[in-house]
Amino acid sequence: MRTLLFISCFLVSCVSLFAGKIETVTTRSTSMNKDIKAIVVTPDDYSASKKYPVLYLLHGYSGNYTDWSQQVPDLADYADVYQMLIVCPDGNYNSWYFDSDVKPESQYETYISKELVSWVDQNFSTVSERSGRAITGLSMGGHGALYLAFKHQEVYGAAGSMSGGVDITPFPENWELAEYLGTYAENKAGWEGKSVINLTYLLTLNSLKISIECGSSDFFYDANVRLHEKLEYMNIPHRFTSSPGGHTWDFWRNAIKYQLVFFNANFKK
Repeated sequence: MRTLLFISCFLVSCVSLFAGKIETVTTRSTSMNKDIKAIVVTPDDYSASKKYPVLYLLHGYSGNYTDWSQQVPDLADYADVYQMLIVCPDGNYNSWYFDSDVKPESQYETYISKELVSWVDQNFSTVSERSGRAITGLSMGGHGALYLAFKHQEVYGAAGSMSGGVDITPFPENWELAEYLGTYAENKAGWEGKSVINLTYLLTLNSLKISIECGSSDFFYDANVRLHEKLEYMNIPHRFTSSPGGHTWDFWRNAIKYQLVFFNANFKK
């Protein structure tokens, strides 16, 4: 595994002769009755005659669909090296990627896991089954990736999280969560049901390939460690990586390299 990591990271660190292509697209959400922007990154030699696996890459709180392509200039190279599509959808700046019972206009679980996946499969040449799909993200997007993958294992075969907010219950006053869930005091069950750490019961042995990364100085670190320990206790195979770093783009630029190696290896299987 170390050899594979070294070779893969060496490849993506080299200056590519070719780079993938970044395209801004307009998708449609029927559940929210609106158009939603996304970025799709394709390999330089993308061809409709070939089927490509797809990585869905989610942004964090206060971000948008352009964050990853702006903050990680090598994203196009990664799509080319690994011969995969990378899709960066817009999750609104604070949706947390679940369907809100309080705000009917915020149905991002339905959008990401059903409407967007269907749109991508219809408009690009993809491996249109769970073995060819993975999802990951940072912070709010890390929560969203695991939340969506745990609940929709028929859609995704692999999932990751980088500095994910995998337990939202300690933050009842943060990130406008109460606008989407109601207050914690009034809707404790709703808050707990939307926290990734409480959804591990949905997993079975090898039902989902999982990779979790979090910096040891991150304010979400404790929750990520608790999730890791819970998965260990349940004998759910997963990859957990703790390394120095905080809730920063420096950490995420490095973390995505290793997550891509992980997803690529699973796509190859």
